[in-house]
Amino acid sequence: MGYRNRLEIIADILRAAGDGAKKTRIMYFANLSYSLLEKYLAVAIKADLLVDNGGKYGVTEKGRVFLEKFDDYSKKVTRINRELKTIKFENRVLEQMCEMP
Repeated sequence: MGYRNRLEIIADILRAAGDGAKKTRIMYFANLSYSLLEKYLAVAIKADLLVDNGGKYGVTEKGRVFLEKFDDYSKKVTRINRELKTIKFENRVLEQMCEMP
């Protein structure tokens, strides 16, 4: 697994929070340092994706919609990346066919 982008980190945090979770659970589940957790919790709360209920965090309705849309997006990106890999391979084969013996 490589580096995650901002959307992937936020999605991991929302999945970790589920129906309610404290910072420690979210931090371990989302595989974040405490400082990154603090940063992204603030982002998710400000965007109304997550709510702080006295130290226990829960996903808002907007957060649930975000996760659904993010999952659809991720599937599309995976499919497109697979296609690009195939296209690059086909390009290499065609390039090799054009080389002089």
